Amino acid sequence: MIPWLLLDTAPVPGGGELRLMRRGAEFSIRLGHNELMNSRLGGSEEALATMACERIRSREAPSILIGGLGMGFTLRAAMAALGSDARIVVAELVPAVLAWARGSMAEVFGKSLADSRVSVREADVSDLIRSGRSAFDAILLDVDNGPEGLSRKANDALYDLKGLAAARTALRAGGVLAVWSSAQNPSFAQRLRRTGFDVDEVKVRANGSRGGARHVIWIATHAEAS
Repeated sequence: MIPWLLLDTAPVPGGGELRLMRRGAEFSIRLGHNELMNSRLGGSEEALATMACERIRSREAPSILIGGLGMGFTLRAAMAALGSDARIVVAELVPAVLAWARGSMAEVFGKSLADSRVSVREADVSDLIRSGRSAFDAILLDVDNGPEGLSRKANDALYDLKGLAAARTALRAGGVLAVWSSAQNPSFAQRLRRTGFDVDEVKVRANGSRGGARHVIWIATHAEAS
């Protein structure tokens, strides 16, 4: 078996260290003993974008905010689902992740980062959410391990009542907040509803139609007119 090779490490703001690993053509980003993402397993991250973008497909010049660049599965799926007039902003907190995308993992990302619709901000997605009112048609969060933070405790603030209220304010009427999670979380679904979202909870496979672990995506719709 081909061994895993350590390509690089990067500190996570607030503590912890990411490791970029490679085995042949396969990449893995890990935190401690936990694998956060793998270049072979992007089905649920793609579904996050596909399901959210389906809800806003008819909008003219939609504006999308993606929290977390990762290995670009969500970004590339959003690009495929949206037209040439879309604007896609990606917030990535760890600068090294963007450097890896443009360097070691350039073959995974292809030309996606050079697309004219895409801009990448080295920023905390929560700051971008709080900076605008009715600024986005969709906010896609693939941050940490879902509502139960793993890599960074501060990420929990995205998913509490205050954070969800900020996301709702940042969305245009009828906009969508889509959240990826590695597991079910009934209390989070309740918080979404308490914040005023209509909520659909969908179970998806890590590797799409080919199976893999079961993940959860919440599609929360800002139903009230602004």
